[in-house]
Amino acid sequence: MTLPIAVPVDPMLAKAVPAVPDTGPKGAALSFEPKWDGFRAIVWIDRDPDGGLTVEIGSRGSKLLTRYFPELVEAFRAQFSSPAVIDGEIVVRRGEPGAERLDWEALSQRIHPAASRVTKLAEETPAAFIGFDLLAEGERSLLGEPFSVRRAELEKLLAAVEAPLHLSQVTTDPDLARSWLVEFEGAGLDGVVAKLVDEPYLPGKRSMLKIKHERTADAVVIAYRIHKSGTGVGSLLLGLYDADGELRGVGGSSAFSDARRLELIDELAPLVERDENGDPVMGEGDRNRFSSSKDTSFVKLRPERVMEVRYDQMEGSRFRHTAQFLRWRPDREPRSCTFEQLEVPAAYDLSDVLA
Repeated sequence: MTLPIAVPVDPMLAKAVPAVPDTGPKGAALSFEPKWDGFRAIVWIDRDPDGGLTVEIGSRGSKLLTRYFPELVEAFRAQFSSPAVIDGEIVVRRGEPGAERLDWEALSQRIHPAASRVTKLAEETPAAFIGFDLLAEGERSLLGEPFSVRRAELEKLLAAVEAPLHLSQVTTDPDLARSWLVEFEGAGLDGVVAKLVDEPYLPGKRSMLKIKHERTADAVVIAYRIHKSGTGVGSLLLGLYDADGELRGVGGSSAFSDARRLELIDELAPLVERDENGDPVMGEGDRNRFSSSKDTSFVKLRPERVMEVRYDQMEGSRFRHTAQFLRWRPDREPRSCTFEQLEVPAAYDLSDVLA
């Protein structure tokens, strides 16, 4: 390996803020860019022993995605001539010219165990890679360089690339970023990201800012309750990892159709925890005076599956209301689903509200 940094690399992360800020902490300059709705990916291109190039694609949790996107591997080999490590996003573009948008469902289906299916999907729903940060080039590590330097080097590196490889646009104008937040939603984008211009790359740290169209969180599915009808999944119980690495329940998601409730039983069957007799391991939820006669039992699941939910606000360490299911996240590792991703409102005195 000839790369100047160790790979895979944990990507630099973002914390949610409610609106596009004019500046960062203490008036620090910001650079804004679109928030792409895809799979976060760090690509490293390296020399092989024979002098050729090898390409690997790592997910946010350092899971290798290389085999699922052969068309991107081919594109990097064809368009690069030297080692590099690039941070970016994998997306699938669908639709006619003038009405093209990102297609999350098509992208999520690209994660498939069968090689024949991977090849077929690479032809039917080809992916694109959008680069937005440069971690290393040649024998030079850029991790310690400010974003302004990394971005300038990235622009030079990707100046001549062609589809399916792309360079994400940026601006230092917060008003333009605010317009992006509104306008780009129609193309399926997820919001806006702000980066400190003078900050180095901080692997695994939530140092960037993200402004989304809604509050969302990626949570681990830890159990399910049977529907009150007696058949199918009534609700999914969700968890997040705290600072000590403990998985804590944060609420649930429900409101599935009759057909979907039955489908979920089959989908989640491989994750059901079982005792020595092969029976499902059951748990019992908390009761209060409003649910003293309600069945609060649940079927425990191994914490291996992640889903994205929409929520309105937190009450303590739990979702205040039932969260709304948005989509499965096959690209996310359960351990990456922490409380840190949640938006924490600034403290405000109730007396001031009532005054």
